[in-house]
Amino acid sequence: MKHLHSGKVRDLYETDDGLLLMVASDRMSAYDYVLEPGIPDKGEILTRLSLWWFDQLKDVVPNHVVSADVPAEFAGRGILCRRLDMVPVECVARGYLTGGGLAEYRSDGAVSGVKLPPGLEDGSRLPEPIFTPSTKAPIGEHDEPMTFDQVVEKSGAEVAEQLRRITLDVYTRGAEIALERGIILADTKIELGWDADGVLTLGDEVLTPDSSRFWPRDLWEPGRTQPSFDKQFVRDWLTSESGWDRNSGEAPPPLSDKIVERTRQRYIEAFERLTGSAFRSVSLPSHRHQ
Repeated sequence: MKHLHSGKVRDLYETDDGLLLMVASDRMSAYDYVLEPGIPDKGEILTRLSLWWFDQLKDVVPNHVVSADVPAEFAGRGILCRRLDMVPVECVARGYLTGGGLAEYRSDGAVSGVKLPPGLEDGSRLPEPIFTPSTKAPIGEHDEPMTFDQVVEKSGAEVAEQLRRITLDVYTRGAEIALERGIILADTKIELGWDADGVLTLGDEVLTPDSSRFWPRDLWEPGRTQPSFDKQFVRDWLTSESGWDRNSGEAPPPLSDKIVERTRQRYIEAFERLTGSAFRSVSLPSHRHQ
């Protein structure tokens, strides 16, 4: 196979028959940095959870998965998939207010141009889920919020409508399923692209702790930072406990053993709660921590 690209978390290869092999590593990224060390088993959790979600969503939107039958060295963390021509927009849906959306709201009462009621707090449930797209910035630069009108300018009205509908449909289905399992899906980011037949198709990963915010329903309390099953835990540690100055231009410090293990446990708990299956690694020991 030919190595095509390595991103912050995933490595991409081309097979002899023109398919793509997408392999999730244990690398952890936050604030545009790849952190050290990685989180053991994270890549396998992301891959297996994505495959589970792709199956739950198959009647909502087609996906790029061809097979999870991959060479043994990539077992558990590799997916054979079709090539997509990716849409140049980060497709984000929010059902609750937090993170970057909260900062926007506090500034001007809106998120990505969507006006929201006054008086909302960190963790507030929105009146209805909203589409809050952002730019796809080059590596090392930050994504910037986009209004729906800007998506129309970039992609055309018809495509913009499709992006919004699919993103909100994926969020709505995901939120319903998660809530049944005691988890609030606060927000999520999905990747869409055109397949060879010109059909908008779901790619990359979907509804994982890397691309979504998951909160335990029984501990949800607006007005404070919510406990989470996602990488917000690592972001919070970096900005509040590690001593790292996000604006310093310096790389973050290494993750402590305690943070690595607690993050791993959160990812495993998300997987097990959502799928109803116990997590047992199937990847080769020599490939688990790459």
